[in-house]
Amino acid sequence: MRHFFLLRLLSGVAIAASITLAGPLAGPSAAYAQDKPATEAADETPFDPLSVNTFAGAFLAARTADFDKDYATAVKLYKIALQFDPTNNDVKQRLMVTLLMSGDFAEGVKLADTLKNDPAVERITSTVRGMEAIRKREYKSAEKILAYKGPNDLDRMMNDLLLAWAKFGDGKPKEALKLITGMQGPEWLAIFKNYHAGALAAAAGDKATARARLNEAILDRNGAGAAPDTFIRAVMALARLEARDGNKQKALDAISVGDSFVTSYAPLKALRQSIEAGEKQDQQVRTAAQGAAAVLFSIGGALNRDGAEDIVALYLQAARALDPDSDDVLVLLGGIAENQKKPDIAIDYYRAVPEKSPMRRISELQLGLNLADTGKVEEAKKHLQELIDADPADLRSYLALGSVLSDAKDYRAMATLYDKAVGVIGSVPTRNHWSVFFQRGIAYERLKEWDKAEPNFRKALELNPDQPQVLNYLGYSWVDMNRNLDEGLDMIRKAVSLKPDDGYIVDSLGWAYYRLGRFDDAVAELERAAELKAGDPTINDHLGDAYWRVGRKLEATFQWNRALGLKPEDAEIVKIKDKIENGLADIKPSDPASAEAKEDKPAQKIAPEEKAVDRKS
Repeated sequence: MRHFFLLRLLSGVAIAASITLAGPLAGPSAAYAQDKPATEAADETPFDPLSVNTFAGAFLAARTADFDKDYATAVKLYKIALQFDPTNNDVKQRLMVTLLMSGDFAEGVKLADTLKNDPAVERITSTVRGMEAIRKREYKSAEKILAYKGPNDLDRMMNDLLLAWAKFGDGKPKEALKLITGMQGPEWLAIFKNYHAGALAAAAGDKATARARLNEAILDRNGAGAAPDTFIRAVMALARLEARDGNKQKALDAISVGDSFVTSYAPLKALRQSIEAGEKQDQQVRTAAQGAAAVLFSIGGALNRDGAEDIVALYLQAARALDPDSDDVLVLLGGIAENQKKPDIAIDYYRAVPEKSPMRRISELQLGLNLADTGKVEEAKKHLQELIDADPADLRSYLALGSVLSDAKDYRAMATLYDKAVGVIGSVPTRNHWSVFFQRGIAYERLKEWDKAEPNFRKALELNPDQPQVLNYLGYSWVDMNRNLDEGLDMIRKAVSLKPDDGYIVDSLGWAYYRLGRFDDAVAELERAAELKAGDPTINDHLGDAYWRVGRKLEATFQWNRALGLKPEDAEIVKIKDKIENGLADIKPSDPASAEAKEDKPAQKIAPEEKAVDRKS
């Protein structure tokens, strides 16, 4: 659930500027080798931060670890650098930020106090110190620290909302509400303003104001697109308010508004079941500290996208320090760790989600996927199968386990799994079920049982006619088998028009042209695919083949060598080496499809977010 409208505001946010890394100053081996013999630097033994014995070596290695999101190592190295130069503010700034992003809020606050007069990090230090004052219930101190007169809309909104929650903690809820309702700014401000006014009023016992403000928040469709996580919080807050007041139908109606925005969202489903069962509903935000955490969650969730992980992690870690059991904060932090290829860290976040949380099911699914990413495939299978056994009607569990089975190339088990999932769906599937049929089709296609695969692809398209991954997979398969060539090519072209920046789909179009003997067209599309998805061995291999067919043999050899260096699948290595040595065999004029078109092809590439289960929702 990521919508990125607010990211453009980052250019004006001093906090973002303070934590941005320009990149590693040197490669890991170069940085770490500053104080190590060349033979030791070149081996594969784990790097020992305590072995660094100069300021330059410690600082350069810390920056590299920082850039690689290895915060534990970076913290150790920055501390070593400070031992050599205790007054170096640049190192102190980086250490403070790294401590905060690693979740060590207490140590980060101590450094923030020492740097409070440093203008380079003033926005970070004032925010962190203000939140610490709220956490310690020193509300008057928080109000003084959080006063902000700067020009940035996002910073002003954050400080005003934090100030309001500090006033609430100080026993001044009416003054706090007046501050929020009087906030002025751009149109996107409304969703944040209404949610926090509603949450604060609910915490203060002002049900009428809470109901009015939360209703405004959930009817703000533009705001929902800009800040979907805050929108969902507003939906759940209103539903809990109505349920606790005995208005069960109004509570369920509020959840229905959320369902219309994001379908099959597990926390909403769990809350609906809880309300229908008549269980007592408590608000997620009841204290000033939880309210301040909600401010940081609101902003972090709205900014959450690839490339903004540092600032989002900073906000979310601070939110976690104020509200350690906040389930949606933990799930978002887990998602960031996944994107940073840190599955072990992601697992820790998912395991920390409280047992009774409506987010628990999502966290368990993500935990299973990350277990597989760490190489614990059998444990992942067992974990995900237990989730299926616990709730056989939850199709997301089948998709998650199917993804693990697909990565393990256990296609027979994958097909059997999706046969069961289709049985759960029954005779009247809906649009939301397209991915189950798509994945079952992939399993049977990989098993070379096309008579079972094709009906599943067709069913997926019947349910979701404009799904680009299905159009691409079915169209490519037809072209590859020399069947339904015109329809297949049209499908791939349509997929490209729907996702023109997807390198894998563009590669399919280029390779389809290649299979049809249209080599100039193939070169044009495959060159574009290589630009869109740099570093993919299959795409570079395809481009090499196309270059060879149009007479660009030197460039073809270069692309094959490049593909070989990118670690292709084992089955492809022998073929690529043979092409590097011998080139491609000539094609008979009567046969536009190349000889290699008759060979078994590697599994088609699918964008990770389309592969099986949405790992970010």
